[in-house]
Amino acid sequence: MSRPIYKRVVLKLSGEALTGNSGYGIDPTVLSNIALQIKEIRDLGVEVAIVIGAGNFFRGTQISAKSGISRATADYIGMLSTVINGLALQDVLEKNGVMTRVCTAIEMHALAEPYIRRRAVRHLEKGRVVIFVSGTGNPYFTTDTAASLRAAEIGANVILKATKVDGVYTDDPMINKKAKKFESLKYLDVLKKRLRVMDSTAISLCMDNNLPIIVFNLNKKGNIKKAVLGERIGTIVKG
Repeated sequence: MSRPIYKRVVLKLSGEALTGNSGYGIDPTVLSNIALQIKEIRDLGVEVAIVIGAGNFFRGTQISAKSGISRATADYIGMLSTVINGLALQDVLEKNGVMTRVCTAIEMHALAEPYIRRRAVRHLEKGRVVIFVSGTGNPYFTTDTAASLRAAEIGANVILKATKVDGVYTDDPMINKKAKKFESLKYLDVLKKRLRVMDSTAISLCMDNNLPIIVFNLNKKGNIKKAVLGERIGTIVKG
């Protein structure tokens, strides 16, 4: 297939996806490769929105448990960290000729525009890539939930969940070599089996809005394009 089967997508990028082999911060080579893959699908006419995490800098739940910082404060720090990642990705995308807007759930006018649903949709219609940062703007909600929420709000056709493994397994394939991969799953299966696709709030939002999720390996070049073209990669979660 040479034509995309999805008109509008939400790409969920974890902060860890930007680290490369260092395990912390932003690897410029990895960031450039991700930007080129995004440009590739944008050039196909796909409207692209991105929700980005902050695990490469700060993970609220872990820091709160270890340091004694309140969970709410730790989550807000994590939201600010997503802004760092979003601005970095915006800069690299625009250097590759992709017009981009960063929309933040926490207002900071000097850095990004506030998230307004109708304005974000208009950006997409004009061919701009929209990067959503600061999660939902509320503590206790993950960026996975933010991805599901934004996808529902802007009328996306699918969520592309980019990970370090090529789908959803019965167990962690990095640890358990006998773990079996699922080709497809139903939302209820993910919830019942407590599979690590997205948190339960995110999965429930997708289920309520009939939003399919494709979980795939970001490290394999061309996978984002394959996903939007409808090729079989990773694991698809749907109703």
